[in-house]
Amino acid sequence: MNALLEIEDLRVTFDTRYGEVTALDSVSMHVNEGETLGVVGESGCGKSITALSVMGLIPQPPGKIAGGAIRLAGEDLTKAGPARLRSLRGAEAAMIFQEPMTSLNPVFTVGDQIAEAIMLHQKVSADQAFRDAVALLDRVGIPSPDKRARDFPHQLSGGMRQRVMIAMAVSCRPKVLIADEPTTALDVTVQAQIFDLLNEIQRDFGAAIILITHDMGAISEMADRVAVMYAGRVIEQGSADDVLDFPQHPYTRGLIDCIPALGRDDHRLAEIPGVVPPLHLLGDGCAFAARCAHCEARCETEKPVLAAHGHHPAACHAVEEGRI
Repeated sequence: MNALLEIEDLRVTFDTRYGEVTALDSVSMHVNEGETLGVVGESGCGKSITALSVMGLIPQPPGKIAGGAIRLAGEDLTKAGPARLRSLRGAEAAMIFQEPMTSLNPVFTVGDQIAEAIMLHQKVSADQAFRDAVALLDRVGIPSPDKRARDFPHQLSGGMRQRVMIAMAVSCRPKVLIADEPTTALDVTVQAQIFDLLNEIQRDFGAAIILITHDMGAISEMADRVAVMYAGRVIEQGSADDVLDFPQHPYTRGLIDCIPALGRDDHRLAEIPGVVPPLHLLGDGCAFAARCAHCEARCETEKPVLAAHGHHPAACHAVEEGRI
């Protein structure tokens, strides 16, 4: 199957007070039509920078796409100009941001904001766009959509605001929908409703979804395939079943062990020791070396390459050498 969206050897850098820092280092992943790709990792691993790169929203300067390609339906977005990227955003690729309260304009009603997104890409009148906005609010499960369309963002609950963001994102039926931590700060019941809604929209519209999250539980619920990121690199990638059932990289194993499980004799939560290192302090070796129980001398001096081991690719010397 041909990839609808393909990211190949993407490298993104930022100018900082420490000099040029690499935020994404040779990142490659793809997603097919009607498929959900889960991108998982801790805060600061590069998930959101990957999404912003796809959407053409990296601030330039200080950011820069220093290498690689992002192909949407065969078109390389890294070579597209600002006008072309504006025409693609919303129509071909759309993004659901993790904080709807900061993404929605507080001085316009939610109906007007959805209608504006519709009019940007479709030749319809303002009245028709507003009627379409009301229909979308109804489609995403907001009660009394006629009334809610005239409400301001602060008048809605967190779950409703996230549904508004989803309605806005799918208003022009994009081919690719990027959901960046779409259930942040929502309670468990509302999280489940949002995931169900995304599944329904995918079935109805045939969109490819990139789900960005730090929650392996969400990955098991939603994803067909998984890319695990750490310190700006993809360190494991494969089908959701393979990665969850046969995790290879010690970091992936740590993320899965952090999931609370009913029936565990030891009720203490597992943790991954240490923190993600600052990007400007990364050396020549494995970025996970300081936190890894399987670290040896080679790990501190040689960066592992993402390569097939067992069920799927992983970037780990210990896996390559059969030590784990």
